[in-house]
Amino acid sequence: MAGPASSSIAFLGPAGTFTEEALLTEPDFAQLDLVELPSLADVLEAVESGKADLGFVPIENAIEGTVRDTLDSLIFESNLLIQREVVLDVHLHLMAPPGTSVDDVSRVASIPVASAQCRRFIAEHLRGAALVAANSTAEAARMLGQGDPSLADGHTAAIAPRLAADLYGLEILAENVEDHAGNQTRFVAVAREGIPAPTGHDRTSIVCFQQADRPGSLHGIVGQFAARNINLTKVESRPTKKALGDYCFVFDLDGHIADEVVADCLRVLHAEQADVKFLGSYPAAGQQASAIRQEVDAAWRRADEWLTGLRAQIAEHRGPRDR
Repeated sequence: MAGPASSSIAFLGPAGTFTEEALLTEPDFAQLDLVELPSLADVLEAVESGKADLGFVPIENAIEGTVRDTLDSLIFESNLLIQREVVLDVHLHLMAPPGTSVDDVSRVASIPVASAQCRRFIAEHLRGAALVAANSTAEAARMLGQGDPSLADGHTAAIAPRLAADLYGLEILAENVEDHAGNQTRFVAVAREGIPAPTGHDRTSIVCFQQADRPGSLHGIVGQFAARNINLTKVESRPTKKALGDYCFVFDLDGHIADEVVADCLRVLHAEQADVKFLGSYPAAGQQASAIRQEVDAAWRRADEWLTGLRAQIAEHRGPRDR
């Protein structure tokens, strides 16, 4: 979480990105100094170097899956810890300078992960359109709206959030052009150090590097979770970048490292099965997250009251002379 020492938070800019939109849904983050940076690598480097206290980056999309630049940086290039996750509903729009029609469009600019989320629309309505890669959705809209020579040809549109159209003077040619209505992106806030206190509805992320490539090694790792009834919400393999066929495994699991069952699982994994990199224990996001945490708090209060009532019935110890 953004603790007392946090004063700045870096994110993928410019103004108008989904990253900024998601960040601003968190009231405490919105009060920090916002630092716009041109790439995900720049955001994470700013935190690693101490130029920013927190970084806010996308890590997973419901359509395209993992944002590899973010995950690989967390695995291989930094020692940052996840502090929080935020899930945002994503709606993408096709936009262009005033006076442009859909029939005029022969090029589409956006960040590649966003263009990929609109494959069907592009194929059906913009046949043959060339895709132009930008650093972010908002960057594509900004360049187009401000007349950047590389895009201002009268035939280029951008795929970006509605906010970007308002900011950069573009007209929306088509709304909600994403291929799937349930499109969501998961973002994480990262810091150099610190683990948020458990809330009762938390997630832990780790990376396991196999100690030996032998039959059953992955089963041995996953079996540690199953033996303790720990729910895995995500399992993903990533190449270690050392040799072809050499993979590590990323796990998201329910629970917090402060939970004894989670701590015991990680202890055994580290000692017997694999080298483990801890990416963080943090509050889980979701529409029901607040209600679940309230239910957990209420359950603990009831348990405390029950236990207090039982202990109140314990008779005082009396020696032989008092009997």
